[in-house]
Amino acid sequence: MNKIINILKPTGMTSHDVVSCVRRTLNMKKVGHTGTLDPDAAGVLPICLGRATKVSELILNKDKSYICELTLGIETDTYDSSGTILYRNDNLNIEESKIREAFKSQEGEIEQLPPVYSALKVNGQKMCDLARKGKADLIDVKPRKVNIKKIDILNISQNKITFYVECSKGTYVRSICHDIGEYLKCGGHMSFLLRTSSGRFNLENAITLEELEYLKENGCLEEHLYDVDYVLNNLLEVELKPNAKKYYMNGGAIDSRRFTIKKSQNNNTEDNLVRVYCEDIFIGVGKILKYNNTMMLKSDKLFI
Repeated sequence: MNKIINILKPTGMTSHDVVSCVRRTLNMKKVGHTGTLDPDAAGVLPICLGRATKVSELILNKDKSYICELTLGIETDTYDSSGTILYRNDNLNIEESKIREAFKSQEGEIEQLPPVYSALKVNGQKMCDLARKGKADLIDVKPRKVNIKKIDILNISQNKITFYVECSKGTYVRSICHDIGEYLKCGGHMSFLLRTSSGRFNLENAITLEELEYLKENGCLEEHLYDVDYVLNNLLEVELKPNAKKYYMNGGAIDSRRFTIKKSQNNNTEDNLVRVYCEDIFIGVGKILKYNNTMMLKSDKLFI
């Protein structure tokens, strides 16, 4: 089974816990998630099955959206409600216009410092592991460029602000909350997070772990399984000529006379990657190369 399934992760479970549960339910060894969702967070977590794990990195690169609650007046070391409180201010009196100004500062391409308590690695070790060992001061956290494509305040109630955000890969919503608290000089942390979409996957096409088990037992799982090329709709589509298929699948580079790029208004190349089909059957992800001014196609990942 080389498919993708969209799981609605509950709070209180790690992404690895979800993978283990899916592995047991489907009795499969090769199962992987497409980007960590914090244990305290809930929402969309696409899971790759079998050879589909080869595209997990491509799904990880997709834009994501969230609904988040920011609590002002309390700063924590983890930037969320699971951490140790570093600062507290119970006498907030912040004008709404100032809050909206703070959110405006997070729009567009920004330099963002990830939380020290994150899975990012420093010299091969996760920063969160180093921080838990009391070595947080030794970590040199470097800013990363992220793109906050949309951020809208949904509700303001005393010191709690609910907002919606669409962002690029690598964005930490916890850092958005922390940075807004810093901007307002009152501290802040993320007190709730729901991932509403990851690429083409959203809450509407997600299923719970309980539903997964029920669907498996009753033979109804197929309609909730997605083909690998479903998530690659942003890549150009290439049709390989049948006489080139064997050579291509054996690692050979195919020249442009033996394949056709299907132009589409909504498609583009990403790192020169393309979706490759032969006789309308998806066979994998290829890479467009230039050799002596000739366009060539070489296999990157095979799925048959």
